Amino acid sequence: MNEKDNDLGAFDPNIPEEGPSAPPPGWLDNIHGYQGHIGDDNPLCPPPPAYTPQPEQDRNTLVPNVRVPTVSEDVAREALVKFAESKWKYSAKPARNLTFKDLKAITVYRYRLETYTETRTSAWQFEPYNGQAVDGPQFGVSPPPWDIQVVLPQRFTDMAVKVRVPHSSFVKNCHTCHGCGRTRCRLCNGRGVKRCTFCHGHGRSRNKRCSSCGGRGRRRCHPCQGQGYKTCSVCHGKQHLMHFIELTITWKDNIDNFIPDRQPDFPNQKFEKVTGDPFFVDENVLVYPIQGFPDQEICDVSRKLIGEHFGRFSSTSRILQQRQTIEMVPLTHAKYTYSGKDFDFYVFGVENQVHAGKYPSACTIL
Repeated sequence: MNEKDNDLGAFDPNIPEEGPSAPPPGWLDNIHGYQGHIGDDNPLCPPPPAYTPQPEQDRNTLVPNVRVPTVSEDVAREALVKFAESKWKYSAKPARNLTFKDLKAITVYRYRLETYTETRTSAWQFEPYNGQAVDGPQFGVSPPPWDIQVVLPQRFTDMAVKVRVPHSSFVKNCHTCHGCGRTRCRLCNGRGVKRCTFCHGHGRSRNKRCSSCGGRGRRRCHPCQGQGYKTCSVCHGKQHLMHFIELTITWKDNIDNFIPDRQPDFPNQKFEKVTGDPFFVDENVLVYPIQGFPDQEICDVSRKLIGEHFGRFSSTSRILQQRQTIEMVPLTHAKYTYSGKDFDFYVFGVENQVHAGKYPSACTIL
């Protein structure tokens, strides 16, 4: 310490420097059933070893035949008018006055597999101790992660809840302030004042008394208000922290969709924004692959995705329910003429959305 540091004043050695914001390794105790979670950030709690879900009796995997939906000229015209009116550079006049040449309904199936899972992760948390009740090991052994009872949400609904693990709480001195409730200010090193940066601590600048520090050569430290210390940001001055294990339970509807790509002029991603007619719905704890459907590619994808979902989710989560759906997504290819030229567009989805690669008008809306 040099002489100029002494000029800034002394500091209280009983006020500690600020420690780590998180408990250091070895700071917390092991809790039976949660070993290996100390210091980790939400480690995974896999399902119990005894959990081996199996498909129920093979049923309802045969799909009925369906009729391809059709769109009338009036419906197609109205859809194109709305499409033109939604584009500032298009006129709706061609849509109102076009002449249809052909309306062709196209068979489009969308297969969807949903696997509803429950995942449990745990992590140590802490809060300032204000004298609240401490549910510690003296009240019993903490139940394992998958033995903690919670209210299930509606199926296929994404949701997450946090639960404090019973009997996992205990109180310790704050690891940041070492139980002092306050920490030394880093900017002034606990002195409450800092050397004036304008005159470099000399009190004078350009042969005049420094106007910034009034000739004192030092200024009060504003972050700590000249006290040399700050209230501990972790325990908020309470000196103690209550540690506990927090269990995070996450329910998620994991969805995969598939539509055979057989229309080169129509982008398949357009189907993501529309709905179809779900003429086949099969729901079970685990579903069987679809059999006997006229489109063999749908059967193959059903088998593939069911296998992938089981392999992906069963080792880390609990599979609560599965649902597979086949939708008939309306798609009509409309061909028409306007002013002696040929054009076309697609009407798709129950919502009758329009995809038009070209449109006969590029002027302002009438």
